[in-house]
Amino acid sequence: MALAPTALNDLKNSIADRLFIQIANWHLYLGDAGLAETLAIECNAYLDQGSTIAARQGLESVQVQLAGGSTRLPLARLVPPGQLFDLAEILEPYCT
Repeated sequence: MALAPTALNDLKNSIADRLFIQIANWHLYLGDAGLAETLAIECNAYLDQGSTIAARQGLESVQVQLAGGSTRLPLARLVPPGQLFDLAEILEPYCT
């Protein structure tokens, strides 16, 4: 199931303003980090499996470059654990 472009854009905007990377005490929202669209696209590929699986798989699929690209980590390793539940909640209306 693929989302229509407008629905994908709405999903991206929801992710951009609500989810963040946490480094020490700093929060960098995914919209500001330029990762919201990538995460929305990755989650879209798994929506038919339910919101929790789509959230987990999406966060694991997005690779974040650190130190100028010399290191890559899955986005799942950079967001606080509670953000998985927030993402699943955001994805729920898009799952059918």
